[in-house]
Amino acid sequence: MIDLGRLSYRTAHDEQVRHQQEVIAARTRGEPEVGRLLLVEHDPVITVTRRGEAGGHVLAPQTLLDAVGVAIEPTDRGGDVTYHGPGQLVAYPILDLNRLKLRLVEYMRLLEQTVIDAIAPFGVAGFRDPPATGVWVRSKSDRHKGEDAKICAMGVRVSKWVSMHGLALNITTNLEHFRLIVPCGLDRPVTSLAAELGEKTPDAERVKTALVESLRAQLDATPGLSPNRRKWMS
Repeated sequence: MIDLGRLSYRTAHDEQVRHQQEVIAARTRGEPEVGRLLLVEHDPVITVTRRGEAGGHVLAPQTLLDAVGVAIEPTDRGGDVTYHGPGQLVAYPILDLNRLKLRLVEYMRLLEQTVIDAIAPFGVAGFRDPPATGVWVRSKSDRHKGEDAKICAMGVRVSKWVSMHGLALNITTNLEHFRLIVPCGLDRPVTSLAAELGEKTPDAERVKTALVESLRAQLDATPGLSPNRRKWMS
């Protein structure tokens, strides 16, 4: 596990590419590795994919984005438009999916289960919504009480079956910034651990530890690792 701290989106993207190329090179040398996990918190940014309609899901004009200090960056991951910012735990698993014997759909379900298991001990019951990748909760917040709200967005990209990008879990994220976009191209609520738990919200380090342990458990159970129950993240 490599904690990058707080970085701009572009700088973190370059780090992802570097690690992805190193994992690909290891396989080419005949020394395949499972991969690495990068953790980061981004400066406020809206990321827009290459999907044709994605740009139209940025609702705020440039003048407003400048006023609130939110940048816009293109991204090569899957999905649509999303927001990253302080108070959000972003995890970028750089994994050899061939080594793990995972196909892309299986990998996405693994990421969802990782988050569901990570937030459960804090009293937040996450679930999947099959038409909408990510993790959702039945919100208890004042704003969205009783509604299904997204607490974790996901989007990935693979090169030679090594993954990059990943997931963004809202802890104390400024949810007002999601009003600047149509999150993930879906006109549906977004929430955070803080919105759901109030003063019982765990600090970022506890959430980080829970996420890393949950991902480790999920990967140790994959077809590529399960015979040896191999641990791979220090």
